[in-house]
This record gives sequence, C-alpha cells and structure tokens, in this order.
Amino acid sequence: QVQLVETGGGLVQAGGSLRLSCAASGRTFSRYAMGWFRQAPGKEREFVAGIWQSSSTRYADSVKGRFTISRDNAKNIVYLQMNSLKPEDAAVYYCAENPILDTTPSSYDYWGQGTQVTVSS
Repeated sequence: QVQLVETGGGLVQAGGSLRLSCAASGRTFSRYAMGWFRQAPGKEREFVAGIWQSSSTRYADSVKGRFTISRDNAKNIVYLQMNSLKPEDAAVYYCAENPILDTTPSSYDYWGQGTQVTVSS
C-alpha cells in the first residue's frame, strides 16, 4: 500500500520561505512522477509543481521562479521549497504519486493527507 506523508507546513509572513517534504513508501519511488498540488477554501485543487524521475520538472505559472521541486530517490522524499511566499499561496498542500508527470489531479493514483500553509500579509 502506497503511503505519502507531508510535513513542513506552517505559518509564515509574506516574503518568507517554507520547505515542504513528502515521504513516500509502498512502491519503487524512483519510478514514479511526484506532484505537489494545493487547495484553498472554496477553490479547486490545483497543480503547483511536478517532477519526473530526477530532472524533468514542471511548474504552475503562478509559482515559477519562487518554488522549486526536488526529490531524493535514496530517501524516498520529494521536497517543495517555497520562497517569496504570498498570501495567495495559502492553502492545504498535497503531494501525489503517479506513473507519469501530469498536471491534472484526477490522474494521480495516491495522495497524502495534506499540510496547511498559511501566509500572513
């Protein structure tokens, strides 16, 4: 059974930084794409960033240049470094695992429970 556990959320002031981590278990981590999504109250879940194996990445336009996704296949962890945070980045952040890199939430097989990110202005 695949398990994904996100950590690292919290409260930060606008302009600050946070690093989210997602620890995966249950199948060969390195074979799968990992995505970060977020969902704010009253909004649809949206793609934030994704990584395929170790080098192919994609970002939502809203976070390009501020967020960086990376993965450590030896530790089965994917990270999301978030810099220059804005109030509009506040949401519950989820990691998800999928055979291919995709920006559509419904295509992902497994999801973590989410971690809250709050950005004060």
